[in-house]
Amino acid sequence: MRKKKKQEHGNHERWLVSYADFITLLFAFFVVLYSSAQVDKRRVGQLALAIQVAFQQMGIFQASNSKPALLDSEPMPFSNVQIVENAERNDAMGRLVSSPQGQLTNAPARELMNDLQSQLESALSPEIKKHTITVSPTREGIVVSLKEAGFFDSGSAVIRPDTLSTIAHFIGVIRPYPVHIRIEGHTDNVPIHTARFDSNWELSTARATQMIKLFIAQYSIAPNRLSASGYGEYYPIASNDTPEGRAQNRRVDLVLLNPTAVVAPPLVRIPTVIPHTPNP
Repeated sequence: MRKKKKQEHGNHERWLVSYADFITLLFAFFVVLYSSAQVDKRRVGQLALAIQVAFQQMGIFQASNSKPALLDSEPMPFSNVQIVENAERNDAMGRLVSSPQGQLTNAPARELMNDLQSQLESALSPEIKKHTITVSPTREGIVVSLKEAGFFDSGSAVIRPDTLSTIAHFIGVIRPYPVHIRIEGHTDNVPIHTARFDSNWELSTARATQMIKLFIAQYSIAPNRLSASGYGEYYPIASNDTPEGRAQNRRVDLVLLNPTAVVAPPLVRIPTVIPHTPNP
């Protein structure tokens, strides 16, 4: 009589190995998610303050009126974030507001910028004498600063029609020169809140943008030669403690970059809504 072959039984606990692997991976996944969601706010504040102090020592944030707090229980305010953001932007663009005149190592470029400065001072001499315009050499090139009192009404981004002849003289001088123009809007530290502008950021940006629109539409300056930025109150050239100082800080700077300067692309991290303004 043939003996029955014994039936072999499979190992029913093998699934535990795969299950244990799955649980381990799932645990690791949630640990990574948890750790990435935690932000040490104190260290973020310390980092922001360290960046600001470093740029103050370089002469960039000399008169900044606000500092990121180290012990904020809430996320950093927008103004503090924007301070650090503009420090990074300034570093990338090579902007040194209070630096002395730098020497261009390229002789032809130095000669070109000296000639351009001389022509600008001659063409704009009436406005320079009235202190509505200043022409200053910097490491980047030349800064032609248009004071608000001479070119804009208070709180407005519309260029005054009686100043167009002055702008035409400026365009007539710089048109043949191979220079890029960075237009910078600046304000004082008095808060603004109107139907058109919620903050000094928007006012300064709108003024710079309005100037670009004028250069392109009325004077046919190539758009790839132009860039605009709004700095609000954070790059003063005088103290905001006096009416005279605040008047100097309310300005639009036309920065004529020397041909050897590197034109950095704009850093788009915090979007700015630019209100539409009609052509003057």
